Amino acid sequence: MEFSTKDLMKKIEFNRRNFIKLMVGGAMGTTLTPLPWKLTDDIAIFTQTLPWLPVPPVGEFSHANTVCQLCPGGCGIEVRKVDDRAVKIEGRADYPVNPGGICPLGAGGLQLLYNENVRFIGPMKRIGPRGSGQFKNISWDEALQDLSDRIKGLRQQGKPEALVAVDGHPVRSSASLLIRRLLEAIGSPNYVGMPTAEDTYAMVNKLMMGSEGPMAYDLENADFILSFGAGLIEGWGSPGRMINAWGIWREDPFKGKTKIAQIESRASNTASKADQWVAPLPGTEAALALGIAHVMVKEGLYDTHFVKNHAFGFENWTAANGKDHMGFKDLVLQKYSPVDVAKITGVAYEEIASLARAFAKAKSPIALCGKGKGDLNGSLFEFMAVQGLNALVGNINKPGGVLFHNPLPLHPWPDVKPDAMARKGLEKDRLDQAGSMNYPFSHSLINNLTQTMLEGGKSPVDTLLVFSANPAYALPDGGRFQHALKNVPYIVSFSPYKDETSFMADLVLPDHTYLEKTDDIVWPTGLQYPFYALSQPVVEPLYDTKQSGDLIIQLAKKLGGTVGSAFPWKNYEESLKARAEGLFEAGAGLTSWEDAPPVWKGYASRRPVKSDYKSFDEMWKKIKSSGFWYRPNHSFGNWETLFETPTGKFEFFSTNLELAVNDLAQKKSPEPGLRKLGITAKGDEAFMPHYEAAPSDVDKEKYPLRMVPYGLINLSSDWLPNPPYLKKTLFDHQLMKNESFAEINPKTAAEHKLQQGDRVVIQSPKGEVKVRVNLFHGAMPGVVYLPMGLGHTAYDDYQRGQGVNPNEIMDGGKDPLSGQTVWWDTHVRIVKA
Repeated sequence: MEFSTKDLMKKIEFNRRNFIKLMVGGAMGTTLTPLPWKLTDDIAIFTQTLPWLPVPPVGEFSHANTVCQLCPGGCGIEVRKVDDRAVKIEGRADYPVNPGGICPLGAGGLQLLYNENVRFIGPMKRIGPRGSGQFKNISWDEALQDLSDRIKGLRQQGKPEALVAVDGHPVRSSASLLIRRLLEAIGSPNYVGMPTAEDTYAMVNKLMMGSEGPMAYDLENADFILSFGAGLIEGWGSPGRMINAWGIWREDPFKGKTKIAQIESRASNTASKADQWVAPLPGTEAALALGIAHVMVKEGLYDTHFVKNHAFGFENWTAANGKDHMGFKDLVLQKYSPVDVAKITGVAYEEIASLARAFAKAKSPIALCGKGKGDLNGSLFEFMAVQGLNALVGNINKPGGVLFHNPLPLHPWPDVKPDAMARKGLEKDRLDQAGSMNYPFSHSLINNLTQTMLEGGKSPVDTLLVFSANPAYALPDGGRFQHALKNVPYIVSFSPYKDETSFMADLVLPDHTYLEKTDDIVWPTGLQYPFYALSQPVVEPLYDTKQSGDLIIQLAKKLGGTVGSAFPWKNYEESLKARAEGLFEAGAGLTSWEDAPPVWKGYASRRPVKSDYKSFDEMWKKIKSSGFWYRPNHSFGNWETLFETPTGKFEFFSTNLELAVNDLAQKKSPEPGLRKLGITAKGDEAFMPHYEAAPSDVDKEKYPLRMVPYGLINLSSDWLPNPPYLKKTLFDHQLMKNESFAEINPKTAAEHKLQQGDRVVIQSPKGEVKVRVNLFHGAMPGVVYLPMGLGHTAYDDYQRGQGVNPNEIMDGGKDPLSGQTVWWDTHVRIVKA
């Protein structure tokens, strides 16, 4: 099936004159339509029905700075206050990540602070049936005693490993490290993180570059961006940064316009505003990347110096044992011609070739991936194929390219010294099998944990701690997790919000919201320079809540012994300060914003950095005041020391993967080892970027269509509730009253005899959802698209029962090698309601 989009996209010269024409014409035209008057009427009615609507009194105005934590982006925000009440959130103009930029969700954060209908107002204990949401208020002393007694009981029974934590904090944050430290001191290996694109990036970096350092893109200095599904203006990375970057790309007087090619099956906002939209079949992006590589290699459009001197496995090669191996060059030339790739992806072979030439001939091209907002895992071999394109153009560790860093130089905390009971528990296998021989490069596999909780009779999980996560809603096939919770004897939620997972809890120990606490943000995803941020409370806590970091330290001290001694700090902020000492010890850095030139331009010019502090105490004081530390320069090049692979080079052929497979094969044929890892490719191809079709045993005649979820920048699809005002930013073809709409191509609708607004049931092997039809030419034929962030069964009346959650019907199987859930491709069918 071919679905070319080149005739659907019309390029527009968007200069200052045209912008003024558009704004003036738009303003005049809008006043002549009923739109503003209807929207005003809707807002008036909507706001009159909010019982908690804040009406600030007359008082003294002030401003307080902090960091948004509604996503991992780490954007700086300025909160306007009237006396002690926060009344408005704006992007900080003096902040390196997002100078002035802010997304709709970030701007609506006050509604998550003041809406008591979605918040727990203190510690609570369940008194009704599990999932009923019936709790009673208890004191913090009683809550802490209950939890410590539970954990002491597990250790006394010799089962510390039956304590499991599910964590949604960013993986590099101190909050995440503190939770892992607690489990280590108690004796449980079962810390499980929520899935994110960071997991996939880490595995790719390990396989191709040798270590798991943070992925960074010098996007502002690139002149060609080849985006494999990344929602650049829909929440990917740091949303405020990307909003600003889009303006730089569109028309920068210094370097000219940056070309953006968006690769995804649906005409998202990013695709619609890009210079080129290429629509492959869902899940075939790796094949498309390799087809692009084929053209570059065949026509000699690659960086021969980088590939020859700093890459391994490009040419055919002979191992030390005399065995001959195929290289990446022969692989793409033999198996991924544009004609062959066109059959897999549905993209015309001429379009593949022209895209490859444009990318290869750019001065500073970047290929990047991470579907949608990047808040869910990706396909490992797709990420490898995309990274292979960056290596082919040699744009690694260069201005306007992909940058590879060591982790931020934060000071390590003292090693935990577990006692005999803890050591015994830590020797047990992880319940999610991450890091085992079957999943050697994965750190967390919550889908496997879910299966373990469901299997057999008694669950091996006795006590489950849940931090900043709502897996019962946010996980692909989250309904399975919610069902699995019924098998867990004791569940503790640390969420400040009345979410689906918290409603299943036996004990709720609510955290502060991000506007009420101190926390750190360690290197937001994709940011090109080392960055550390420190959020500060802008208001006093409204309710009887506690910072989870403080609570963990209090819990550890109550448990006593080696657990208590593993937490030598008085409070959480003291632990943050201890880590930050490493920033001072590492050398130069800045704690203030330099307005001119822009930080991204200075970064590309390699300007030296002179610290604006002389002692650690001065640095920490300034970080607490400004909210950040960063180092806006980079040592470009250095390829001889950059890569930490066994060969010391960028590896097209992953020797780390080969070693893992050989361990599984136990010196026999590698094929059984590859099958255990879920890899269907054979021979040398298995160790290089290649295309693996998503594994599925679904009857495709019974379920002939595909369902792909898509994120919205104005809705949270993760663990947070949505600010009620943002509901009014949704179009009627996304949500009308309490009904979600599925985007369907008119051709597909005609085949099913459907019209605009028809009510249908979308069924998968895992379940069904009822929606209405929105005919959309930007939808690929044969694919159904559902918006994420709706369909809650918890929170308040403004979210409960509003639309459907596509996670409920996801059934994509496991991604090869990584073991993560395939959430981007589920086979479905449509039945008219």
